[in-house]
Amino acid sequence: MLELIKSAQRGHADHGWLKSFHSFSFADYYNPQRMGFGPLRVINEDRVAPGTGFGTHGHRDMEIISYVLSGELAHKDSMGNGEAIRPGEVQRMSAGTGVMHSEFNNAKDRETHFLQIWIMPERKGIAPSYEQKAFADAEKRGKLRLVASPDAADGSVRINADARLFAGLFDGSEEATLELAPGRLAYVHLIRGSLEVNGMLLGAGDAVQAAGVESLHLKSGQDAEVLAFDLSR
Repeated sequence: MLELIKSAQRGHADHGWLKSFHSFSFADYYNPQRMGFGPLRVINEDRVAPGTGFGTHGHRDMEIISYVLSGELAHKDSMGNGEAIRPGEVQRMSAGTGVMHSEFNNAKDRETHFLQIWIMPERKGIAPSYEQKAFADAEKRGKLRLVASPDAADGSVRINADARLFAGLFDGSEEATLELAPGRLAYVHLIRGSLEVNGMLLGAGDAVQAAGVESLHLKSGQDAEVLAFDLSR
């Protein structure tokens, strides 16, 4: 089964300081057909206005990944971490038994554009933890670079979930294949540009979710940046 989900099918919220698109049900957006996919629960594409952000709030029992596209996101949490997340960096926060944090765009003249991803953990009640790593564009050019995994393979950030997240940049003749073990799910989210996935053409914000397929082939990109998830059922 392959399903193309168009960008316009996402939920949308405009709070003035925050403009957000929701791939799955979130906050005031509720779609019983879009409650998540496997352990993947949230993909929010957020644009945060200059000098604004998310005040201190709590999470628990969730793996939260932030992927900044432009600008910077200032992160502070109750574990004592205080970092700026920049384009090319992947931040992972395991909320576990509970963590408080805030996220702000401290710039005075530009918005911060980022993706917030939530993945359900394999087990609840773990100790909260934090990790942040940079992945150069050269590592993602024409390939799917593993950036998050349960075993920290290939220098990826470690997540407490049966899921693997890859990031890739594709243009022209560059192509890559995501091989899937039997019983696995896959989800591809196109951040920008255009890209063909198993014969389906995606534009920015579009996604493909797959079940019961052996592989996903990504090609014919035009200035494409993409995230691909290998997920348990």
